[in-house]
Amino acid sequence: MFRAVTRTVIPEADSLGDLGWTDLESIVANALSPRPPALLRQLALFLRVIDALALVRHGRRFAALDGAARAALLRRLETSRALLLRRGFWGLRTLALMGYYARDEAARDIGYRADARGWEARSG
Repeated sequence: MFRAVTRTVIPEADSLGDLGWTDLESIVANALSPRPPALLRQLALFLRVIDALALVRHGRRFAALDGAARAALLRRLETSRALLLRRGFWGLRTLALMGYYARDEAARDIGYRADARGWEARSG
C-alpha cells in the first residue's frame, strides 16, 4: 500500500528495483523508529482509510487503481475540508519523498553533492 502511494506521489519510483525499494523503506522505517507507537498506529490507520476510500469509490483497493484514479483520490485528501485528512496526506507524502530522495542513488541522479564545508567545497 505504501508503495502504491509512493508511486502516485513520485511517478519516477516506478523504475525502482528491489534494492531501491529496500533502501526507501529502510529510510522511512529508520525515520519512524523513534516515534511513539500511537503515531505509528495512526499512520497504519490512515493507509487503511485510503484503501477503504478506494474500495467505496471505485470498488477496488488503492493499489489496484490506475495512476489517474490514485492521484485523484490523494488530491481529494490533500484538499479535504477535514484537517486530519490533509495532515495525514502531507505526512504520508513527506515520508514518501524523504524515502525516495534520501537514497544515495537519488542523490547521484539529481547531482546532489552535500559537503560539510558548504558552498566552499564547490568553488574551484
